[in-house]
Amino acid sequence: MKRSPYTINAGKTTVRGVPTDRHGNATGSEWDLAQDGGFLGHSIVVIQLYTSGGFDFVKPTEALKKKGFKVVRYVNAAPPIQEFREILSKSAEAWVISDSTPKLSSEHIDELVEFFNSGRGLYIWGDNSPFHADANVLLSRLFNSDMSGNFMGNTKVEQCMGVTSPGFLQHLVTTGLNHLYEGVTISKVTLSNGLERLVNSSDGNCVTAIYDSEGRRALVDGGFTRLYNQWDDAGTARFVCNAAAWLVNWDRYADEDQQSDPEEDRQTLRQLLDI
Repeated sequence: MKRSPYTINAGKTTVRGVPTDRHGNATGSEWDLAQDGGFLGHSIVVIQLYTSGGFDFVKPTEALKKKGFKVVRYVNAAPPIQEFREILSKSAEAWVISDSTPKLSSEHIDELVEFFNSGRGLYIWGDNSPFHADANVLLSRLFNSDMSGNFMGNTKVEQCMGVTSPGFLQHLVTTGLNHLYEGVTISKVTLSNGLERLVNSSDGNCVTAIYDSEGRRALVDGGFTRLYNQWDDAGTARFVCNAAAWLVNWDRYADEDQQSDPEEDRQTLRQLLDI
């Protein structure tokens, strides 16, 4: 029997009667979706095409490492196509953080489409117009969808009272959240071909969508500023780690060799035990 890397509180949202942080979210990693160290041996390849404003991806990397993930990051451009194929073959999921102009070649896009169709997780990040160029290329190919607009967010949202109301829906990705920061200026996601709402912004637009069908999982997010701007505001670290854990699709791939470095995994585990 496969041992779940999830905590016993997986899927629980709007947590009451426990200690909370200054934003009202439950404190303690037991309220995350993933156990600390639960995803040792799983790699995330990040293609970070937007790098302005001090966006160094340090805080997301630290948070993901606590859950056991290895983060392999490429900045401003994807690697040569053969290297890209090789790193994807060793990765559980891929994240693409778009810029204002397309930077991925048609070959890189094809590889990402094949990666997603094979059942590996894909996180497509954009932000307010025009910072969703490559996101929209991928969204068009995969879901006949897009991101658009420049909407002021900068608000904390709670669990939705209705599907189209501001806030987030109960899901494994929103485990442990009472409040979630929506981002500063954001774009909205067009829902089509299986994309469903996960987070609605304070004005009711879908800022984060989710896809889960035929063994394939993806997240689409119109607020990448959350990854570095006001990172400590209302649940971002928990949301990001939950998303990574869910995208692994662990029950489908738990028995596969992720080709990680055993010594590196041991060092990561020792660091976790020292936290």
